[in-house]
Amino acid sequence: MRNDDDRWGILYCPRKGISSKRKRWERLQKELDERGISYDMIQSESTGSVERLMSMLIRNGYHTIIIVGGDAALNDAVNCLMKETADVRNSVKLGVVPNGSLNDFARFWGFNADDDAQTLGWLKEQRVRKVDLGCLHYTDKQGQEHRRYFLNCVNIGTTADIMNLRQQTRRILWSRTLSFIVSVVLNLFRRKDYKMHLTVNSETIDRRIMTVCVGNALGYGQTPSAVPYNGMLDVTVVYDPKLMQLFSGLWLLISGRFLNHRSVHPYRTRLLQVDEARHALLGVDGQLVKTPVGPYTITVEQEVVNFLIPT
Repeated sequence: MRNDDDRWGILYCPRKGISSKRKRWERLQKELDERGISYDMIQSESTGSVERLMSMLIRNGYHTIIIVGGDAALNDAVNCLMKETADVRNSVKLGVVPNGSLNDFARFWGFNADDDAQTLGWLKEQRVRKVDLGCLHYTDKQGQEHRRYFLNCVNIGTTADIMNLRQQTRRILWSRTLSFIVSVVLNLFRRKDYKMHLTVNSETIDRRIMTVCVGNALGYGQTPSAVPYNGMLDVTVVYDPKLMQLFSGLWLLISGRFLNHRSVHPYRTRLLQVDEARHALLGVDGQLVKTPVGPYTITVEQEVVNFLIPT
């Protein structure tokens, strides 16, 4: 497909349940053509097809690959890229046009889901920054070892529960916002906590915990000070708060002051060791992963992906 080094490979990942997928692409296509950007576009058929199509773009020699999608699509693309050699990774520049249910990593850089003109103008400038990736190391039920990379965050416990419930209620409610609100409210009143044993830096935490967020970036507001270029991960551990504290914590999360809550305990580290997180679901960049068997670790790899950022 590619016939020049400046030609973009665009992987279009339509939002689930959106009826105007064609109109969304037509608006984006108009902006691309007005800026004289040469490109080839392929569309993902499902969430499971992103890695396969990303691999196809890499194999066809595209040096600029743009993901039109959200955090989950970006996550799949990055994990595909990390299977390549360092030479191949260094030859690829990855960019994003936010188009997902969750666009937290794009939002970190200031990309606006409602302003394609600005986004494409920035991407065309080809300003590259090497970014860090977090990495989840775990073993599955078959005894196979896995690495799952993430740009934004890993969630353990209640936040992963909300993601799971949100996916289920979305099928019924057909509204992303309403399904999220319902999921949060239901989890507030269920108030689950989990027996966990964690080691972060030189501190051991052995107690019941509501949720843990390990952020390479914003972490959906739970790691607001995290940046994907300092070689560190931000970790927030939330102990089991009282009901009224839950509501105040939700307000602090919305207002960007989550770390001020008395039940939130922040850390900064290169390694989180999870020796036990009994029955706690695990979410990586908004996607649930199968619960690991036994202990697992979360680390950071510094400056491993070329990412296109605003000028």
